[in-house]
Amino acid sequence: MELKLLILSYLLLLSEVLVLARQDFIALKDLKAKTSLHDQRQAVQDLIGRVLGKQDKSFHVVLEPGPGPAGRDTFNLLSDGNEVTITATSGIAAAMGFYYYLKNYCNCQYTWAGAQLNLPDPLPVISSPGKTVTAMDRFRYYQNVCTVSYSFVWWTWKRWEREIDWMAMNGINLPLAFTGQEAIFQRVYMKLGFTKEDLEAHFGGAAFLAWARMGNMEGWGGPLAQTWIDAQLILQHQILTRMRSLGMIPVVPGFAGHVPKAINRLYPTANYTVNGDWLGFPKNYCCTYQLEFNDPLFQKIGTMFIQEMKAEYGVDHVYNADSFNELIPRSSDPDYIRSSGKAIYNAMVQADPQAIWLMQGWLFQSPFWKPPQIEALLTSVPQGKMIVLDLFAEVLPVYNKTNSFYGQPFIWCMLHNFGGTMEFYGDVESINREPFNARIFPNSSMVGIGLTPEGINQNEVVYELMNENAWATEPWNLTEWISHFALSRYGTSDDNIDMAWQLLKRSVYNNSGIFKDHSRDVIPTTRPRLYPPISQEIWYNTSDLYQAWEHLVQATANTSLKNNTLFRYDLVDVTRNSLQILSILYYVEIAAAFTRNDSAKLQEGGDKLLKLLDDLDKLLGSDPHFLLGSWIADARQWGKDDAEQDLLEYNARNQITLWGPNGEIRDYAAKQWSGLIAGYYKPRWELFISSLTACLSQGVKFNQTQYDIDTFLKVEQPFTLSKTKYPSQPVGDSVTLVLDIYKRYFPDTHSEFFHHLQQFSLMRKKEFMKQTKKLITEIRSAKSWFFSYDVMKQFMAL
Repeated sequence: MELKLLILSYLLLLSEVLVLARQDFIALKDLKAKTSLHDQRQAVQDLIGRVLGKQDKSFHVVLEPGPGPAGRDTFNLLSDGNEVTITATSGIAAAMGFYYYLKNYCNCQYTWAGAQLNLPDPLPVISSPGKTVTAMDRFRYYQNVCTVSYSFVWWTWKRWEREIDWMAMNGINLPLAFTGQEAIFQRVYMKLGFTKEDLEAHFGGAAFLAWARMGNMEGWGGPLAQTWIDAQLILQHQILTRMRSLGMIPVVPGFAGHVPKAINRLYPTANYTVNGDWLGFPKNYCCTYQLEFNDPLFQKIGTMFIQEMKAEYGVDHVYNADSFNELIPRSSDPDYIRSSGKAIYNAMVQADPQAIWLMQGWLFQSPFWKPPQIEALLTSVPQGKMIVLDLFAEVLPVYNKTNSFYGQPFIWCMLHNFGGTMEFYGDVESINREPFNARIFPNSSMVGIGLTPEGINQNEVVYELMNENAWATEPWNLTEWISHFALSRYGTSDDNIDMAWQLLKRSVYNNSGIFKDHSRDVIPTTRPRLYPPISQEIWYNTSDLYQAWEHLVQATANTSLKNNTLFRYDLVDVTRNSLQILSILYYVEIAAAFTRNDSAKLQEGGDKLLKLLDDLDKLLGSDPHFLLGSWIADARQWGKDDAEQDLLEYNARNQITLWGPNGEIRDYAAKQWSGLIAGYYKPRWELFISSLTACLSQGVKFNQTQYDIDTFLKVEQPFTLSKTKYPSQPVGDSVTLVLDIYKRYFPDTHSEFFHHLQQFSLMRKKEFMKQTKKLITEIRSAKSWFFSYDVMKQFMAL
């Protein structure tokens, strides 16, 4: 026993030494919050007031620079049962300590879907010397550059305020702050002679700004109204002021080199590269211009942009710039790659000598980026003056293939979600284990962990777990962790609830196999087709999901849960995902009936699927988190007149459906929302079923091409142009609706079909990977991201 304790003590000491060594970057040591500890303390007290209301008087914040290791946030908690004292090294550390107390002592929770804040009376006691917790890393990062478009795009200050509170309580101290940058670019470009018309063609529409900013396309969804540009500038001031007040270091944009096409008119000698066509967008929106890095104009624009931002917002010294995000550089020559990195960084330091370049590491998932090119880019900047986000580390980490990013500090990130889709998914084993492995990787340069989802408001359990890695000293016992998660989420112990979450943990949240594209081929939200068959990736025994659903239904008998917001949300969400998986059976019945020329069975399967969609739409309409009407209303509020409001509504509708004028990224950002099911997805399935029925009655083959044309012209495009109003307030009682749906649909979950679904999905995945190898040669020789458009279509059809 003594030997084991000695070994454990040595490992903990070694871990502490490794953590300190990882953070020994002089430039990063100089990064500090702009706000004094006095003002940060008041900001945290105000946060506690917003969260707890009148109960906030029981919590007192003290900020001191002394306790805890240098560079790592530390808090101490003391409680006598009436008052809680949070002593911390920063505002963020205090906010994190506040939430730590709520979760671990009061069994409370504060998430995107709501909050459970039933504090016990008296408050739990923590005797002297109290509970002291130190963060494992210097930084906790938050946001993907796409999150601002998929989830935040229509937010007003009220919603931003709550999100920043959530960030602080979860220890986020390095958040992306991308709002309002078009106003700054507008000033810079107009000083250089560009016209308003030039910029209208350059900026994307409100819902597509993320990809216009990255140079993937331009102008789509525009023109961007001046009222939007001005309002976003004001909103950014509010966001930055609050972030800084809490002690955060906001990450703001830098210049990546993407310029308006009018540059060839104004500066005919400028040297630029025309990027490839990103995902098949039409000519007027594709093939953006990348200003060459050795052109003097690159430095001029890059420096002017940061100077203009300094004048407007002040500086925090961390700038994001992604020149090659899903775009392929003009040359693979390492010297060219190195010169590009130097140019991007030099443009920053010309305006801000303390500049740190933060870069998303998503580009390194492309086969273009081999070790010589990666090393050339990363070593083009002085060590410690760049932070790399290992963006998809929970699935495809890059640090372990690049000698820890060749010594540049990096943040281990969980991407988890693409497009803001809503399917249950997670790899809790990886999230629980891999950040610790990254910290002890040989010569690790890891300086933090991060959340980088493309969209939020889904799978909250995964994010709660990941956020707790901020201070966890070792991986969790996940069985125990999930039990406490359920307890804090609902504020009550219940065997049915605990069993439900244990089943979800071992099934939908245990994707540790070969399945990574969980949002593709989801029956309700995928454009119907007969061949290749729609085949959603299923990595778990679906009976576990259905049993979890059953246990949550049984938990409705617990009267203490009747008005619990998070329970009702989860009840709807689990029912939603159960119906989604059940729809696979009905689709297979439809396809099989058509193959056998069985009109009666085709009609029967079709009726069941359409009824399921009706029930799903009605169920989702009972909860405020699943309403298309809210998304549209939030978009329209930003327009000053009918014309602006109509364009913003079109942006909102197009992004979640066609994603492009002709469906270039159709259904990528699909949402299972009430109104969207009834107004968009169900009509596609109705047309599909009626087309199959007509084929059988006429004795002809099903023409997929003609169906695709028809559904685009009759359903998809009209939906994006429609002004049909949908409810923005819930209708009906969720519990009553779930009980009715469960009674009618649960018998079908026992179908023999589901006993084989997981095995079938695995076999299909192996065949998919086998066929994919045939495309590797063409993929690796392609000149644009996502190979070429033709190859992409072939790849996605496998």
